[in-house]
Amino acid sequence: MSTPVTTQAAKLRRNLGLWHVIIIGLAYIQPMTLLDTFGMVSRDSGGHVPMSYLFALFAILLTSISYGHMIRAYPSSGSAYTYTQKSINPSMGFMVGWSSWLDYLLSPMVNIILAVLYLEALFPMVNHWVWVIGLTGLMTVVNIFGSKTVAYFNSWIVAVQLLVIAVFTYLIYSKLQMAQYAANTNPEDIYELWSLKPFWSEMTSVGALITGATILCFSFTGFDSISSLAEETKDVKNTLPKAMILTTLIAGAVFVVSAYFMQTYLPSDPKLYFEAVDETQAEILLLVGGSAFQSIVLGFAIVTVMASGISAHAGVSRLMYVMGRDGVISKKVFGQLSPKFLTPVNNILIAGGVALTAGFIKLETVVNLISFGALTAFSFVNLSVIFRYALRDKMVKTPKQIISYVVVPVIGFISIFLMWLEVDGITFAVGLFWALLGFIWLGIKTGGFKKPVPQYKEEDV
Repeated sequence: MSTPVTTQAAKLRRNLGLWHVIIIGLAYIQPMTLLDTFGMVSRDSGGHVPMSYLFALFAILLTSISYGHMIRAYPSSGSAYTYTQKSINPSMGFMVGWSSWLDYLLSPMVNIILAVLYLEALFPMVNHWVWVIGLTGLMTVVNIFGSKTVAYFNSWIVAVQLLVIAVFTYLIYSKLQMAQYAANTNPEDIYELWSLKPFWSEMTSVGALITGATILCFSFTGFDSISSLAEETKDVKNTLPKAMILTTLIAGAVFVVSAYFMQTYLPSDPKLYFEAVDETQAEILLLVGGSAFQSIVLGFAIVTVMASGISAHAGVSRLMYVMGRDGVISKKVFGQLSPKFLTPVNNILIAGGVALTAGFIKLETVVNLISFGALTAFSFVNLSVIFRYALRDKMVKTPKQIISYVVVPVIGFISIFLMWLEVDGITFAVGLFWALLGFIWLGIKTGGFKKPVPQYKEEDV
């Protein structure tokens, strides 16, 4: 007589601790990205990159607090999608998830583009498609084996990144101590060492600073990807809120300090220093440390962008998994876990397929589109706190509750809204077109908005 077999749906494995999560977040952020974006942000901020970083850090830190509140309420890998769905409205939640999908889906592509740029600088004779295909394959395979593998892979890479930035910053500091500035610097533009002028001067424009901060939102997107690991983290309600704030503060401190010395050393129009203002890492390394230093760091930078890409790949695959599990996109394709690896293998493969298009797209275009998706998610996470805690739960009876659930998310939302005003027009148009596609799909999925939006029961997570 055969024994009945009881089957249980596969679930994500909870095996990540605080520092596992922080490492994944920092790897996603990739601290060395400040070298890639310096030129475009210096141009757009009017030579005040560290102040743009401070503005972005302020907005992101407030938003990370809001993420922490929502994680405690909804410890799901759906991140902003789930928070908006549960706190405001299921249809609105889908639209936020759809917009966030644009951000998450393109993030691995950025890292492929950067890695290819570095590899082409080192090996100009090799066809770039060799690098695109090989690097995408590596990201995909590592993610299939699970998030803890991602954390172990990234831990030493993050440590070396921070060491490289420290050495790089010290080299600039040594030059500035001897009053040495980059060649082609206009004498009237010089910032003295230990001056506040890299942050604020008589030529400062608040609008320009916010424009720079809008680009730099891309640099901080790793902190929100942490929330997509909610169903793989131990003691999630305590661990993830701490991890998000610590990741934001660590990255912000590194960015602001390093950007201060970089801006002081390179105070003039970035076109005077760089041939490719939108892709400056290789040229900055050559200016500061010479050709040998450039080659060594570029070689390592290839590994760092892969660490970031692997973390980004993990984030988008989890978001697609939660949306698929809900049924708002195909459950058979997106809402399944591999019984062997307990990872969303279908989604990992799909994200890898999208990453292959990195061979056709420019870095600045992808960065701007990622910022659109990130700003959408950040805005609605702040609003979700207000809707859930202040309006629904009426938690506005004490000064602490008012500050936590009204003041902080309102200021966070306003800070993000100011960045919305500076979004590039083409980026905004493409983002709206993507949102329109999502709206049409939602209408099809709900039978012309007559049926409710499918949702997964949270108690089953």
